[in-house]
Amino acid sequence: MISHQELCRATNYFYESNLLGVGGFGSVYKGILSNRAIVVVKILNLQIEGAFKSFDVECHVPRTIRHQNRVKVISSCSNLELRALVLQYMSNGSLEKWLYSHNYCLDLLQRMNIIFYVALALEYLHHGQSEPVVHCDLKPSNVFLDEEMVAHVGDFGIAKILAQNKTQTITNTIGTLGYIAPEYGYEGRVTTKGDVYRYGIMLLETFTRKKPTDEMFAGELSLRQWVGASLPNEIMKIVDSGLLASAGEEMIATQNIILSIMEIGLECCRELPVEISDIKEVIVKLNKIRTRLLRNQAG
Repeated sequence: MISHQELCRATNYFYESNLLGVGGFGSVYKGILSNRAIVVVKILNLQIEGAFKSFDVECHVPRTIRHQNRVKVISSCSNLELRALVLQYMSNGSLEKWLYSHNYCLDLLQRMNIIFYVALALEYLHHGQSEPVVHCDLKPSNVFLDEEMVAHVGDFGIAKILAQNKTQTITNTIGTLGYIAPEYGYEGRVTTKGDVYRYGIMLLETFTRKKPTDEMFAGELSLRQWVGASLPNEIMKIVDSGLLASAGEEMIATQNIILSIMEIGLECCRELPVEISDIKEVIVKLNKIRTRLLRNQAG
């Protein structure tokens, strides 16, 4: 446990220049602890409904998760005035920042590595413990990149732990619109399949640079349908133009790899839960594509 006073010193009394962003349950600051460690300090807005529960979940769930591709919770602060979490600092920010800032462009291998490492984190959540953990809010703004551009999954504020031998539970907190599996989300059912669906949507977004809530999807057309309609021959017309610029002379090989990746994304976000892939199967397929990509780039 860390003191309120130390958090004040670490963030220069929550000075505006240290503010990294504002999320659903509060504000996030960059801080420097007395041992010179750079951290993220997440201050929960206690006026928001669900903030106390979110704090309890974020404190409890990460203790059960020891995986290299999740954002580590270093400490916490809890008193009558304040609820705060001290988290591992990710120097390259969120995947969302990299996708939508004009100052950045991720190449094919970087995007491949990001979705691969996120899949490894999901596999651990779903299969690496006696009680599966469902993240419930997987999206680019909750995937963070360290100094080596390795992806880490963060923000477990609405995560759910499934009791042993249970494949689902019910919740009133359904996550972020656009990433919710239709069969599960609106009924509040929480399952690992719902996480895989969210992962599939995020994968498609990572390679098209289109949010599922983009205005072009305001009618009946969805991101999933848009991508599906482009396979296989029109796929290069819908991917992020930044990927085409970096393809160079390897355009045919790049196209085949992107096509394989997008097919996996669509397998993850099928409408019927029974047809949604298990994350273990996804990792096997992604690993084969990643190996192929690395071999191509090695010449």
